[in-house]
Amino acid sequence: MIKRIGILTGGGDCPGLNAVIRASVKSALFHYNWEVYGIVDGFDGLIQPDKIFKMDANSIRGILPKGGTILGTSNRGNPFKYPVKEEGRIVVKDRSDEILKNILKLELDGLIVIGGDGSLNIAFQLYKKGANIVGVPKTIDNDLAKTDYTFGFYTAVNTATDAIDKLHTTAESHHRIIIVEVMGRDTGWIALNSGIAGGADIILIPEIPFDVDKIINKINERNSKGSHFSIIVIAEGAFEKGKDKTYLEKAKNEGTLPRYGGISNYLAMVLSKKTEMEIRTTILGHIQRGGTPTAFDRILASRFGVEVCDLIARKKFGYMVALSGNNIVSIPIEESISQQKFVDPYGQLIETARKLQISMGD
Repeated sequence: MIKRIGILTGGGDCPGLNAVIRASVKSALFHYNWEVYGIVDGFDGLIQPDKIFKMDANSIRGILPKGGTILGTSNRGNPFKYPVKEEGRIVVKDRSDEILKNILKLELDGLIVIGGDGSLNIAFQLYKKGANIVGVPKTIDNDLAKTDYTFGFYTAVNTATDAIDKLHTTAESHHRIIIVEVMGRDTGWIALNSGIAGGADIILIPEIPFDVDKIINKINERNSKGSHFSIIVIAEGAFEKGKDKTYLEKAKNEGTLPRYGGISNYLAMVLSKKTEMEIRTTILGHIQRGGTPTAFDRILASRFGVEVCDLIARKKFGYMVALSGNNIVSIPIEESISQQKFVDPYGQLIETARKLQISMGD
């Protein structure tokens, strides 16, 4: 019999996390009559569990429209490759057994892990070691396989679209090229969707390496037709054909990811040698992660939060909730983390962009 569950948020923050927490806690408390414990700062909270707290209705009051996560999160705490300082240097250690012991000590009959591919991969590894874990997919990048959308994605797209709208006026007024860099890691979902919604002239994504001469051709074509400005939306993981991706920071140690960034500045530098037009860059960065979630993301997050409790009730551990069409379904976590969801370079959305006379830089 399920009596007590835990809930944690891992990886980068994302609009809608609090909506999932709220829905899960309400469903657990009032529908299933379970106790709920909040795990603070992702998997770190199960390695150092002194901040874990019992949740009640007061814990979730007013959090539905709030960005971020009331539980805190961490994208640096992989318990299987946990960085520890020894004799002045950083080494990685496997501390997963400590997590399993603390789950038993807390008497958790189920653990909800809300996270992206990294956090869900950790969750799956812990499940294989015996933990009763279920998952909720979360990422603004929308790159998780087996779910049509992840909550937070459309909020990020709306934020980026709003920025593009505002940059249009200054680009047109000053006859400039403005390059807008958005997030997405190795996929172009945010760039493609916000670029179409914001009326971009050029969209550059990781799935289609760009050719600088093709970009210049598009800019010159617009100039010849009287449009003396151009908006370029570029994903942080986009790259020039035949060149490497641009990183702000390589992975510091095993178990961490490199940080993308700077591709917009690189592109501006290259384009400045081929055009006399003024160029400005805007890197949206973490504002895409913050703020009030859209209605779509609040609803999707709430549905995920309710359905993941149903998974625990049915003891479908090792599974995660996902959106398929209009329905919330359950799939093995392993199936989602085994592949990444990329933009199809020949798909309908790309064809829509091309027919709207948007250049994809190729």
